[in-house]
Amino acid sequence: MKYLKFPLIFSLFLTTILSAQNKTIALEEIWNGTFRTESMDVLHSMKNGQQYSVLNFNRATRSTSVDIYDYKTLSKVKTLISSSDIDELQYFTDYTFSDDESKVLLATNEEAIYRWSTLGNYFVYNITEGSVIAISEEKIQEPTFSPDGNKVAYGYNNNLYIKDLNSHETIQITFDGKKNEIINGITDWVYEEEFAFVRAFEWNTGSNKIAFIRFDETNVPEFSMDVYGTGLYQTQQVFKYPKAGEANSIVSLHIYDIDNKTKEEVNVDKYYNDFYIPLIKWTNHPNILSAQYMNRHQNVLDLWFIDAKKNTTKLVLTETDKAYVDITNNLTFLKDNSFIWTSEKDGYNHIYHYDNGGKLINQVTKGKWEVTDYYGYDESTNTIFYQSVENGSINRDVYSIKLNGRDKKRLTKSEGTNSASFSADYSYFINTFSSATTPPEYTLNSAASGNLIKSIVDNDILSLNLSNYKTSKKEFSTIHVNGNDLNMWMIKPVDFDENKQYPLLMYQYSGPGSQEVANQWNNANDYWYQHLAQEGYIIACVDGRGTGFKGAAFKKMTQNELGKYEVEDQIAAAKQLGELPYVDTSRIGVWGWSYGGFMSSNCLFKGSDVFKMAIAVAPVTSWRFYDSIYTERYMTTPQENPNGYDDNSPLSHVNKLKGDFLLVHGSADDNVHLQNTMRLAEALIQADKLFDWAVYPDDNHGIYGGNTRLHLYKKMTRFIHERLGDKREQQKKKKEQEKLELKG
Repeated sequence: MKYLKFPLIFSLFLTTILSAQNKTIALEEIWNGTFRTESMDVLHSMKNGQQYSVLNFNRATRSTSVDIYDYKTLSKVKTLISSSDIDELQYFTDYTFSDDESKVLLATNEEAIYRWSTLGNYFVYNITEGSVIAISEEKIQEPTFSPDGNKVAYGYNNNLYIKDLNSHETIQITFDGKKNEIINGITDWVYEEEFAFVRAFEWNTGSNKIAFIRFDETNVPEFSMDVYGTGLYQTQQVFKYPKAGEANSIVSLHIYDIDNKTKEEVNVDKYYNDFYIPLIKWTNHPNILSAQYMNRHQNVLDLWFIDAKKNTTKLVLTETDKAYVDITNNLTFLKDNSFIWTSEKDGYNHIYHYDNGGKLINQVTKGKWEVTDYYGYDESTNTIFYQSVENGSINRDVYSIKLNGRDKKRLTKSEGTNSASFSADYSYFINTFSSATTPPEYTLNSAASGNLIKSIVDNDILSLNLSNYKTSKKEFSTIHVNGNDLNMWMIKPVDFDENKQYPLLMYQYSGPGSQEVANQWNNANDYWYQHLAQEGYIIACVDGRGTGFKGAAFKKMTQNELGKYEVEDQIAAAKQLGELPYVDTSRIGVWGWSYGGFMSSNCLFKGSDVFKMAIAVAPVTSWRFYDSIYTERYMTTPQENPNGYDDNSPLSHVNKLKGDFLLVHGSADDNVHLQNTMRLAEALIQADKLFDWAVYPDDNHGIYGGNTRLHLYKKMTRFIHERLGDKREQQKKKKEQEKLELKG
């Protein structure tokens, strides 16, 4: 148990106290695994409620395994599957159980397509027989067990197939799939990116029907990217990408009956063209399918029940909003087909219970705080488990509450970020906790009380390692800007002296519903900020208007004017921070990535009297260039809102640039296209504005792989030093370096 380790930790601390806090964080260490955290990979609760499984990697044998552990003892019960025992598999990278846990789907040779989608080779391992069969010789997408475990449906070359695991027969159920034209059962690019799902097909509970969405993207404009590679000639990636205001895929809903080998299209009233189907889910009744339909403006969401036997439809629930309705995957059907639903309709995201006809039974959670995750419903105790920010918008806690809205309990005790994975019978949960001062800890807790039972995994070794480094505390506070108390964190140099003045680098993202000021453990950027703090910089981050977890009104007030209020808040915050006696107002910079790159560009251009430099990585430079679903959700179309698109575009403000600007993009960014940076670069050139820029060849929106990420951060660090650093200190360090080189 964790508390038994204290004497060891303390003795190790005593032996290292003389050398503690004397190491500086090198950029190389941030990305070479020095600060890697221990975790639990691909955790699955077994249906008996008493055991869980984890994917493990054996470095000695270079094999992977699915291992079973006991909740009560946390001891390993057995190795269920090991790739070392399967001739057909050298390793596997993911696993999925059939509902009865008699079979396991194993993934190998996975390759990414876009953000969420992958291709891979898949095998089914029969636990009872110890046998393995390949689902297909080809690389396929989204293989999924039928509820009875006897079949697997999957996508291949834009069509849907079903493999019978008993007869080993494979049948093809759609035939019109064609690249860049028709996709069956797998989402198109924009659905994958913005609705965050890839598998657009669902088995019914009877294992004899499959509902699927068909995408006709024939009329969607194509986007192409050159891929330079290592050959003599470049290749080209061409894919359908609907930009704001352009044609979307025409979507339709279909149900395939396996017994009759028939396929029917579902048609609902109200929706005939230009709509979305962001979610389909079968109810507990094998013939009743639920489907969510949404208008193109995304401010009306309808829940429909479709009777697959009678081919009838019923509108059950409608949500409307002046701005937009958020989509979640929280819809849960109870035994009587009443359902649990989450909504922002009272101004905050909360849980609701409706009967099977869509009549409200009760609002389960209430208050001026947000439900941030829904974990499930325990029918035996009529208890719902969820995560919320009731204990402060930068924190997360796990709660339980009765279906009738009574007997609410806070199950987690530590202030920070808590998230839960519940056992199948809801008797236990594995809590993942971290804070700005505590690396991730995995503990076993009682679902009834929340009480700690045992520690599973901690990162005490990482904590001990970090005790040898110069690190600064991340200080959380609020800053009153433009009539609002905004969440903020700040990192100061270790040897901070309030009588000195320091350069200030601000980081932000600021996208709708986002959050960067959160009480959780470090990511790679946090270690970079610690590195910069060691070099004498103050780093700060402010979540302005439009960010999340403070209510719908706060989040949606940027509607139709992305980049206006968010930029005003960052400029005002920078001015206010510049009034602090220890901040050098002549050396304030800002940086961001993606939406943050859009923001940092605008901050430098519009706030030229405040910001002296900015770095924009993979920025949107005009919302006219970005995809339809995301952009129109917040801006409607360019045809309807041209001023909203142009007034706050960095392209419209290049003539205001006075400071130093670094512009960075990956040439193979399928999300925020290089077009954004090219158009901004051209606008800057024509405005006769000098700037620095870098294009990373064949890199996507993440700009990583090999030495790429380290190279990027070295470039950004050097740019910050040259533009915000103390000139005298730079000269001193340069001379010292030259002396060392001469001695060498």
